[in-house]
Amino acid sequence: MFISVCIGKIMCIYMYVGFSSFHKCFHVHAAITLHTVMYKNNPYLGNKFSMTIETWHKADMGEEENVHGLDQTTWDSVVIANIDIGETPQGLKTEFNPATFTSEKTKRGPLTPGWKEKLAQDAECPHMCAYKLVTLEAKAPMIQKTVENMIMKAERNLFDKFHKQLFCTIDDWVNLTMEDIRQKEENTKKELDEMRKNDEVRGMTADG
Repeated sequence: MFISVCIGKIMCIYMYVGFSSFHKCFHVHAAITLHTVMYKNNPYLGNKFSMTIETWHKADMGEEENVHGLDQTTWDSVVIANIDIGETPQGLKTEFNPATFTSEKTKRGPLTPGWKEKLAQDAECPHMCAYKLVTLEAKAPMIQKTVENMIMKAERNLFDKFHKQLFCTIDDWVNLTMEDIRQKEENTKKELDEMRKNDEVRGMTADG
């Protein structure tokens, strides 16, 4: 969606279907199913940019609509992008390939064509879909739409790469306890803080 009224606004839902062990192992507060991340008033951009990412995890195959409860007018203008981690879009750079990976511990994978249909028919294998709603507002006269489209493309690639990596490293985390995860989170936070202070700037392009 693109609205040009002083502040441009674009919204997109990204949906990824995966196995429920991800939810079990990586959500510290198990009772919380809605996760919101906001980026607003960046010190470099002032009030010219804000982005919100809201996530619902549902025990389905991604067929539910409007899980975030948007009003009808807003929902009608949302762009939906389905992410299949078994596929690698042209130009996406990643070292993790679920289409060729098989987990030694869980025997899951590879995610070959038709894997989602097979998963839906397997009553013994729990699964879930991560519904991610990205809302972006940017004040960028002349190049506003270009900037918004570029950021949305980068977000899609980021979600795709993250979940590919998550699936392909399942043997590293599938048996972790909540205490193990909390310790890893604390260690990761310290490492990231140290990198921000001392390392060179890192990141990814819109093409991944």
